[in-house]
Amino acid sequence: MNIKQFVKMHREDWQQLEQLVTSLSKRKRAYTGETISQFHRLYQKAAQNLSYSQTYYPNEEVTPYLNGLVSKAHNLLYKDQVSSFKQIRTFFSTQFIGLLLEQWKFVVAAMVLFLIGAVGSFMSVMNDPLHIYSILPAEISQGVDPGQLGKGRGAVDSSLMSASILTNNIQVAIFAFAGGITFGLITIYLMVYNGIIVGALAALFWHHGKSYDFWAYIVPHGMIELTAIFIAGGAGLLMGYKLFVPGHYSRGWQLKRQAKRSIQLLLGTLPLFVIAGIIEGFITPAKISLEAKYTVAFLTVAGLILYVIIGKLKLAKTAIKDFD
Repeated sequence: MNIKQFVKMHREDWQQLEQLVTSLSKRKRAYTGETISQFHRLYQKAAQNLSYSQTYYPNEEVTPYLNGLVSKAHNLLYKDQVSSFKQIRTFFSTQFIGLLLEQWKFVVAAMVLFLIGAVGSFMSVMNDPLHIYSILPAEISQGVDPGQLGKGRGAVDSSLMSASILTNNIQVAIFAFAGGITFGLITIYLMVYNGIIVGALAALFWHHGKSYDFWAYIVPHGMIELTAIFIAGGAGLLMGYKLFVPGHYSRGWQLKRQAKRSIQLLLGTLPLFVIAGIIEGFITPAKISLEAKYTVAFLTVAGLILYVIIGKLKLAKTAIKDFD
């Protein structure tokens, strides 16, 4: 588009942002969550417009104008974030939750892809257990023995299955994010394939009447681990989607913009992997009842839900407090 079309398309949003910056800077009264949400939306859009303008209209007057507008809005939005520790705390307590809630559709899409693979492989192995050898990698299929689950040294849960699944999931998280650069195709493949592995193992243990035992050794760490995988997958799908459907902007610009957001989603999963690793190292192989393991799984799910709820409330409270 030419410069006149660009300005005409976005001028009204810039004017609204100017008015909000002016009024919010006075801080003479409390503002509603709707006002804060509008400010955040307009700020993000202006930042995108600035990046586009710097690329295609570097010598036009609109570029320094947008630079000044975005700078004012940025200073107003992040004026309290002065220390690295505070920025890290703010990121994990509010910003990550906000980004996660904003991009939840991509996270759900990653989970759906995983479930498609899991259900397909489960049905295949359930109908014929020998399919396990054609579905799973040889190091897993040849080493899995449902009868040895939880029986100490050499048991599947501690020596093979847990290590294999954990390593696989961490690799999937990293490559699922990076796979976004391939328009999300690698991300889709990894989500489905990871589901295939879990589904095939679940079917094998179901065939031997060990489903209850199997899931008891998986879900304590698996609920958090898979949540992290889905978020990483969602990050890759987000980047891939924006490359596939760039809208009014170039794919290069979308890659630069969406890669940053996807990296933030990926970084937000690091504490989840740490917690999952601790649980897998101390709870999963522990000589405790299966019911206790399921209790741990329930607590991890409750903790995740509580984390999101508290983060969402804190995000809204912090945003309103900043402009009081």
